[in-house]
Amino acid sequence: MIRNQYRELICSVQQNREDVLSSKSNRLTEALEEANKLFSGVLCAREAALDAQFLVIASNLGKEKANELRSEMTTFESLTFAEDLLTFMGINRIEVDGNDSDTENVSAGYLPSNAWHKLGEEAEKYFRRAPSFHYMLGSFKSDPPVPRQRIERQKKAAGGQEKRAMPAQLKKMEESHQEATEKEVERILGLLQTHFRNDPSTPIFFFDLVIDPNSFARTVENIFHVSFIIRDGLARLKLDDDKLPVIEPVKDNEGRKDDDHSNRARNQVVISLSHQEWKEIIETFEITEPMISPPSYSNEDEMEID
Repeated sequence: MIRNQYRELICSVQQNREDVLSSKSNRLTEALEEANKLFSGVLCAREAALDAQFLVIASNLGKEKANELRSEMTTFESLTFAEDLLTFMGINRIEVDGNDSDTENVSAGYLPSNAWHKLGEEAEKYFRRAPSFHYMLGSFKSDPPVPRQRIERQKKAAGGQEKRAMPAQLKKMEESHQEATEKEVERILGLLQTHFRNDPSTPIFFFDLVIDPNSFARTVENIFHVSFIIRDGLARLKLDDDKLPVIEPVKDNEGRKDDDHSNRARNQVVISLSHQEWKEIIETFEITEPMISPPSYSNEDEMEID
């Protein structure tokens, strides 16, 4: 029904073209209002296409109707302006016609001697002040720019960059952190191998290994340490039948094969774990105790780190 109404509206506007273009007729406005009512019920693409077709026709008719309008504003005509200007300056055409034979009299009698002065006095009323004069690049007598002081750079040593002295306490701190990380990685690897040695047919669930239900920070540290084990090819991650990640250590003969095909067997990924996700994993998999116990640091190491 909407399509038929659009077609009837388009046909009516095209047949009554002269009536629509008439300046006294409001047929175009009525047609646009009727199209707006029909557009509120448009649901399909075909109906929208008919609305766009009518809009093109209405736009063309509106353009033609606007071109036919005549405004009451007067247009500027250069010849008429020149005639009025000469009349204001005091031209005497009678004297010019009577002295056609004498060229000098024509040139002298064409305009009075004070014609341009009269025009200047009239134009002076509309220019209250003269525009100020400015130099584009400043005044001509400009002072030279102040030279900048040259900062001399220190020459580099010929033997290369000198090694900066590191405080002994900071050096011990870095060494202790590195040693602690290596020890923790080895401890987790031994724990993984021990669990797998007791039950080699059952891989360890990855979240059971790394999740510490008592500490979110320890969980992040466990994932960090386990990543070194996987990177070095000492363990591998895979998905079980339920599409959940499991981890198992790599045997010696498998490790050698992985070394031969390291580019193809090893991949590196980045994972994210928020505090809310950590809580959801603990509740979902019912993790009550950490599989990786917190590391025990000796008092000597703690004193060096502090």
